[in-house]
Amino acid sequence: MSTTTVDIKLSRSNRIYRPSEPIDGKIVINSPSPSSISHYGIRLTLKGSVSLQVRGGSAGVIESFYGVLKPIPIVKKSVEIRPSGKIGSGRTEIPFSVVLKQPGEENLEKFYETFHGTNISIQYLATVDIARGYLHKSLSTTMEFILQSDKADLLEQPASPEMVIFYITQDTQKHPLLPELKSGGFRVTGRMSTLCSLSDPISGELTVETSAVRICSIDIHLLRVESILLGEKIVTETSLIQTTQASCVSYPVTIADGDVSHNMVLPIYVVLPRLLTCPTMFAGPFSVEFRVSIVISFESDLAKFHTKSDPRTPRLWQAMETLPLELVRTK
Repeated sequence: MSTTTVDIKLSRSNRIYRPSEPIDGKIVINSPSPSSISHYGIRLTLKGSVSLQVRGGSAGVIESFYGVLKPIPIVKKSVEIRPSGKIGSGRTEIPFSVVLKQPGEENLEKFYETFHGTNISIQYLATVDIARGYLHKSLSTTMEFILQSDKADLLEQPASPEMVIFYITQDTQKHPLLPELKSGGFRVTGRMSTLCSLSDPISGELTVETSAVRICSIDIHLLRVESILLGEKIVTETSLIQTTQASCVSYPVTIADGDVSHNMVLPIYVVLPRLLTCPTMFAGPFSVEFRVSIVISFESDLAKFHTKSDPRTPRLWQAMETLPLELVRTK
């Protein structure tokens, strides 16, 4: 026997809203019953919060502190869409429109942008509840919507991204290298944007000037650095950002596969994933920062036995340079 279902259809297909904009859409109820069904009110709740967790293995954390910390509430607004009554048979659409932040209204916390990290998650949810009394199961559904900063709070678009010049040689590496890399030497130079709008790609260029050993690949790794205040300690964890869609370009991005011609300029172009990045933020109990690592892998027999590599810990046959990356939302 089919059951009555309820869904939320937001007005925007990308589900992106700003705090001062109305979040509108329709509540869609499909009832297969030949007769109408009674209810005790239809309520819409908008809720935003910051979820924090400290995972096992984080440096400097006592084991008893592992686990989920108390969420930080951002907003909770509940409105009655319809009073008690009946829902007819078939498909019923009920429009709604709710503003998260009214002019002059004080809020529990700042409206941080949506972000899904490893230990920090900032999420905004819309939930519809249809109360049906003790004899019938209540109907409920939840949908996430994406929140971005109000336009009034955004920075003006910078005239040009801030570029940082870097160079990578055997002498700039802090980890052990293969003897042939140490003695033969290599030099890679370039420049990259380290102040970047979220709507723009990370751009730059790179040139292999010299290398005594053949290069296998050059990768650009996008890293997130999440810090959580735990008592009197700050727990920091760096993790690699990756896309979950196999059809899209994943992170790390390979800008060169195979040996690279010397003195040839290679472009750097990395598109930022939407939900896995946000403006760089420094809040009281937590912070979210980003970094970019350029990893050069040289040809070596040892590499064949280590197909997987952590960009935070370079191997003997790798050289790397890590740059801080400040992300901002611009007009």
